[in-house]
Amino acid sequence: MPEVIFPGPEGRLEGRYHPQKQRDAPIAIVLHPHPQFGGTMNNKVVYNLHYAFYQMGFTVLRFNFRGVGRSQGEYDQGIGELSDAASALDYLQSMNNNSKHCWVAGFSFGAWIGMQLLMRRPEITGFISVSPPANMYDFSFLAPCPSSGLVINGAADRVAPPADTVTLVNKLHEQKGITVTHEETPGAGHFFEEPHMDPMIDTVQNYVRRRMTETTR
Repeated sequence: MPEVIFPGPEGRLEGRYHPQKQRDAPIAIVLHPHPQFGGTMNNKVVYNLHYAFYQMGFTVLRFNFRGVGRSQGEYDQGIGELSDAASALDYLQSMNNNSKHCWVAGFSFGAWIGMQLLMRRPEITGFISVSPPANMYDFSFLAPCPSSGLVINGAADRVAPPADTVTLVNKLHEQKGITVTHEETPGAGHFFEEPHMDPMIDTVQNYVRRRMTETTR
């Protein structure tokens, strides 16, 4: 998988880019967990989400937020990281301007950033939020949530308690015109340690395939 370096707001950003042969393949961007708690684009959940989208025919980009790995800059409380994500999406779109579908997937802190990106980029047609930390971050900006997506969390998550995720999903359910699907993986913690990773990825792929089938009818 080619390593890529592309321009971000604070200098270069380091990524992994996995293109399809089809010129009009759908695109997806995958966002990693908190930089100050060891989050990188090589996190297991992020890595598995990346390949899950690639296996479904998406051209995929994951990258390191500023100050992580070879990405320049330093942690910026989520504000700069949102700008990084916007730059990454710009880069991905510039290489795939025939693509008609654009998805964003994020894990933990990356789920929070991904949902903010969703609000700013109307071309995003679907989202995957894995273990969104609704207890730590304010998600009230999702009013209204602009597109349908999947929220998935572990029933035994001690980092982002399931009750807070349920509260978040219930608020999103009140909005008209979109459908937010919520799946909870029994026994799984925040990081979907084995044997919970494969069932989570299966849930994501089943959801995305169903959505893509609906849009191509």
